[in-house]
Amino acid sequence: MSPFTKTGIDPALLAQQLGAASTGKAAAAVKRSAAGGIDETAAAKAAQDFEAMFIAQMLKPIFQGLSTEGMFGGGKGEEMYRSLMVEEYGKTIAKAGGVGIADQVKAEMLKLQEVK
Repeated sequence: MSPFTKTGIDPALLAQQLGAASTGKAAAAVKRSAAGGIDETAAAKAAQDFEAMFIAQMLKPIFQGLSTEGMFGGGKGEEMYRSLMVEEYGKTIAKAGGVGIADQVKAEMLKLQEVK
């Protein structure tokens, strides 16, 4: 069954699909307005978070191939912090306009909320 049903978007399922990094944020971001539909600003935030995660996943292989062995490079600490850096790059790129996925995701979320 699709996470987008005719009655609305399940915030928990959306959060699960967005990934572990933004699980709490996505569930909190998708709030329903008084009319029962999804809040447009919350939809925009959830769509931007999704795009940031998507961009970070695309950037991850690029940074995994970099070799930084040397006096001040490499090690387990760098591996851990590199993933955090890639996530921040994804957020920054998405905030600066991204690749256009957020607009499409937001439009689809709002369109599916109108169906009753």
